[in-house]
Amino acid sequence: MSKKISLFDQVGGLPTLDRVHKRFYDKMYAHPWLGKFFEGHDQQAIELRQTQFMGVKMGGAMRYPGMALELAHRRMYITLEQLELRQSILRESLEEEHVPEPLIKRWLKIDAAFWGHIKNDSLEEFQQVDLKYERPLIVPNPDA
Repeated sequence: MSKKISLFDQVGGLPTLDRVHKRFYDKMYAHPWLGKFFEGHDQQAIELRQTQFMGVKMGGAMRYPGMALELAHRRMYITLEQLELRQSILRESLEEEHVPEPLIKRWLKIDAAFWGHIKNDSLEEFQQVDLKYERPLIVPNPDA
């Protein structure tokens, strides 16, 4: 009986996730729109949490000690447009790290599976959320 190889192992394990997420967050932090979401947050810590999260979701023998997605992103107004832009940057990072196309497609499918947990359907709906003492983060598109 053959053991199924996890996506985590197929992409190259932790070294590949580390390289991809370093490249990806370098781009995200520098982005004139999406970078605003990361102001005041340590990039290495964000990279580590993303690597742990995706490592677990890809079948790696890892632990993700971070917050639930809904909790970590609840104060952020995140649109479909922003998520699609984010994913194009992720695709670019994966391609630059020479991840094969079939594995890129699987990686992006896993990534998109969580959009429903963090995406807001409308600004009006987002503004109705009781954030208690948290300050809402709404980042307008600088090109709009």
